Amino acid sequence: MKDAAPQTIYLKDYTPPSYLVDSVHLTFRLSPEHTRVVSRIEFRPNPEAANRDFFLHGEELRLHSARINGAEVTPQMTLEGLTCEVPDAPFVWESDVEISPVANTALEGLYISNGMYSTQCEAQGFRKITYYPDRPDVMATFTVRIESDLPVLLSNGNPVAQGDGFAEWHDPWPKPAYLFALVAGDLINHPDTFTTKSGKDVELNIWVRPGDEDKCAFGMEALKKSMKWDEDVYGREYDLDIFNIVAVDDFNMGAMENKGLNIFNSSCVLASPETSTDANFERIEAIIAHEYFHNWTGNRITCRDWFQLCLKEGLTVFRDSQFTSDMRSAPVKRIEDVIALRGRQFREDNGPLAHPVRPDSFVEINNFYTATVYEKGAELIGMLKTLVGDADYAKALDLYFDRHDGDAATIEDWLKVFEDTTGRDLTQFKRWYEQAGTPRLSVSEAFEDGTYTLTFKQDTLPTPGQDHKDPRVIPIAVGLLNPNGDEVVPTTILEMTGAEQSFRFEGLAAKPVPSILRDFSAPVILQRESSDQERAFLLAHDTDPFNKWEAGRALARSGLIAMIRDGAAPDTGHLDALQAVVRDDTLDPAFRALAIGLPSQDDLAQTLVNLGEVPDPMAIWQAVEVLKQTIAQHMQDLLPRIYAQYQVDDAYRADADQAGARALANAALALISRVDGGAQAQAQYDKADNMTQQLAALGCLIGANKGDKAVQAFYEQWRHDRLVIDKWFSLQIAYSDPDHAAEIARALTDHPDFTMKNPNRFRATLGALAGHPAGFHHASGAGYALLTDWLLKLDPINPQTTARMCSAFETWKRYDADRQSMILAQLDRILGQQGLSRDTTEMITRIRSA
Repeated sequence: MKDAAPQTIYLKDYTPPSYLVDSVHLTFRLSPEHTRVVSRIEFRPNPEAANRDFFLHGEELRLHSARINGAEVTPQMTLEGLTCEVPDAPFVWESDVEISPVANTALEGLYISNGMYSTQCEAQGFRKITYYPDRPDVMATFTVRIESDLPVLLSNGNPVAQGDGFAEWHDPWPKPAYLFALVAGDLINHPDTFTTKSGKDVELNIWVRPGDEDKCAFGMEALKKSMKWDEDVYGREYDLDIFNIVAVDDFNMGAMENKGLNIFNSSCVLASPETSTDANFERIEAIIAHEYFHNWTGNRITCRDWFQLCLKEGLTVFRDSQFTSDMRSAPVKRIEDVIALRGRQFREDNGPLAHPVRPDSFVEINNFYTATVYEKGAELIGMLKTLVGDADYAKALDLYFDRHDGDAATIEDWLKVFEDTTGRDLTQFKRWYEQAGTPRLSVSEAFEDGTYTLTFKQDTLPTPGQDHKDPRVIPIAVGLLNPNGDEVVPTTILEMTGAEQSFRFEGLAAKPVPSILRDFSAPVILQRESSDQERAFLLAHDTDPFNKWEAGRALARSGLIAMIRDGAAPDTGHLDALQAVVRDDTLDPAFRALAIGLPSQDDLAQTLVNLGEVPDPMAIWQAVEVLKQTIAQHMQDLLPRIYAQYQVDDAYRADADQAGARALANAALALISRVDGGAQAQAQYDKADNMTQQLAALGCLIGANKGDKAVQAFYEQWRHDRLVIDKWFSLQIAYSDPDHAAEIARALTDHPDFTMKNPNRFRATLGALAGHPAGFHHASGAGYALLTDWLLKLDPINPQTTARMCSAFETWKRYDADRQSMILAQLDRILGQQGLSRDTTEMITRIRSA
């Protein structure tokens, strides 16, 4: 059957399920083209339901038989499932369906990846496996039997039986269908054990394809660190006898937290010094922690409906950020998180894809796995923790786990535990979940008779479907510095609740320099008149690492905007201040590496829009290039010393100290390459014994137009490692001249190793083009046309990846008339495609309506 016409689902229309499920028994008889799924499900009427309509979701299934209490029945089939007359009492539903995993290119439900059976059921993939009430508020225990001649047969929970050609698993913890998982294949395990704080021994395994077993050790250590951290910080123990992770090559997401059987995109678990960069290691550590932490914040307590997605994802992202901060550098982690938030979520909030952290409607839930739900959702948890304090946060979380264990909960449930713990009324705070958009926080100041006054005004621009915005609670972390650089008022939390509010600091001897929004205490845009002299002062003296970095970033942005708008020369004050930070050996090398970085081209484009101007992507790119060249020349005497000082001679470790040193040395190398034409980069490439050093050098060589031989040599060296070759595809586009970016991307799509069926390879190529602003938005329109060509090819195969890639067009309204016209033509071309998926239809329609 074809897809049903797109239908909007509304939060306000939620009704409890008509029937609840006590237990599920599934038997899988695996076959690439004709897998049979036999189900036995125990239903009972839900006393809280308003009606008794029996409906089971089901898509792309062939029903062979159905029975109720052993008697054959003939259900009424619909485009989205089936209905049937059932008893008004507990009953047993049985069905036998057939599916074709090998034909499942969408990678939702049960599919085959390189000969291995795998599942992805979040958000609504289980309905492609068998008929079931596929909604998160229907929770049940699962018993699964897998019949196959493959050597490894895995599912959720604990193993209960195995024999020749079969294995049985039982999960004693009730779960929704989206947490179901099955894996079967020729796999090798990397085993270990973990002993919980109560003394329980847990078997741990990372399962991989033969040949990848040497890339599991780091992931296993990350898992054990995560388990201990969750015990120490949140008091959460693991609750099964076994924990399995499986690496899958073809996977739409990063990873999936299925109970006891986490399924990972290979890129998010496999790691070795030779094939993975420091950034890969840190990301893998964070994702493994994230999925493990879901065991409690997502699995034991799940979400009532998909509108509550931020309940599990925002909280778990916050928890994995805490974990990484504890494992590595908290200030550096915070800066990196804010860079990502501003680069993705602020852009989302400012365009046609803006939506509240808890959306009030959707057509396709897969389109709401967004930065707003995840990253902004995490920021809300951080603000709540700031407002109530660490002690009450810990008490509220304990109450949350005690009260809602085994529940499908809501944002209201989440906020209620804080209200009950602290006595606070969080009605106003709830607006953060309900209102889209990024608040603008403007600041004015006054100083008289030793009293310093800060006056804040908040306002949020209209977003699609929301014109009016009420004031939100905003925790504003502020510190004050004397003109000599001493801190006279340490970090203080100002709680803003009105549209306009003033705060006074008394007893000051001189007018202070304010450090506002320390540690980025709220996801807002701070608008305050400031001079470059003040920014340089804060860069030199601020005791808050985030605001120290922020001052340098603002100084760079100010200079770049002047260069773009007025043709100004690079600001020497910025150059001197930057050099002082880079040479300051008392600062964390990782922090100094971040300080060398410049605002993104997307950031600069949006800044120009905010100033009422139309950004020219090529002019922005040229200004950034000029400033980088000027920095390189200005610091050419310092950079070789920094580069040499931070070379790591010890054996490779993926820890914060070594990674920070390499980050600073490679930041220096990128600038040195602009002066020496790539000579030092070539030397580093030739002797590199780890991927961090090799890839950094290769990027420098490509940027210096000296990379042809190294690009070919890199391919020949790594052609048999699919994850490294993903890097090879991306790097050539990311470091290309804007005039040739689309041309290079097009050539790479003709390469024998390019395949659109693998999401990693598609994102590595077309995603790299979309992430090259001047290349993608080239005046020729070639980037727009190329991406559209491939989106139209991919949509019938993998709608989910296609829809997410459509966000490349979300900023189209900021550009000139010619670019807008070209993008509109491509959007209309996509919408005119016969049989376009509802995933992509929704995304393009929302973007087109801006």
